[in-house]
Amino acid sequence: MQNLSEKLLNTSQKLTSLGLNVGTAGNCSVRINAAAFLITPSGVATDAMTATSMVRMQFDGSVEPNKIPSSEWRFHRDILHHRPEINAVVHTHSMFATTLACLHVEVPAFHYMIAVAGGDNIRCAPYALFGSQALSDAALAALFERKACLLGNHGMIALGHDLDEALAVAQEIEQLCEQYWRILQISPAKLLTETQMQAVFQQFKGYGKWAK
Repeated sequence: MQNLSEKLLNTSQKLTSLGLNVGTAGNCSVRINAAAFLITPSGVATDAMTATSMVRMQFDGSVEPNKIPSSEWRFHRDILHHRPEINAVVHTHSMFATTLACLHVEVPAFHYMIAVAGGDNIRCAPYALFGSQALSDAALAALFERKACLLGNHGMIALGHDLDEALAVAQEIEQLCEQYWRILQISPAKLLTETQMQAVFQQFKGYGKWAK
């Protein structure tokens, strides 16, 4: 448990140091077991967090005493509950992912690394109030068979089998969003075909950290 708390703290701090989150924006969670998970606290900047700041929650929504979880705990809980292969969730307000999310743009297969998200696009969920069940429901739909999505007028969610993978996915998605944004300043992107993307998925089966 202590190790997971330290790892969650470290991941949250990395998101800030990498510029993927600023101040109290964003949040992270990690599965403890079939009944519980850890999540970052509400309204606390990463430089003020400690390992003991992390909040233990049950999947029934109950919270350990005297702690307040991130306001986004609903989508963390629902993702971990509905996606047993996923053990970590990272949420950011990173610059380029959020820029495209505010345009409600779906990122298509303009680059083969889109496959990191688990399919041939990165969907954008419609806007819903932060912390609401409606946002969680929209995120789950956008994440169907995916490891990442954009949240309309909000930010990005990235998933992984552990915190390292979720962080790596978040970094890659932010880079892809920046690349796509830059392409759109020039002309519509030339997209890869479904056949070309299927070849990428096959190649990824033996390709380093994405070979899952």
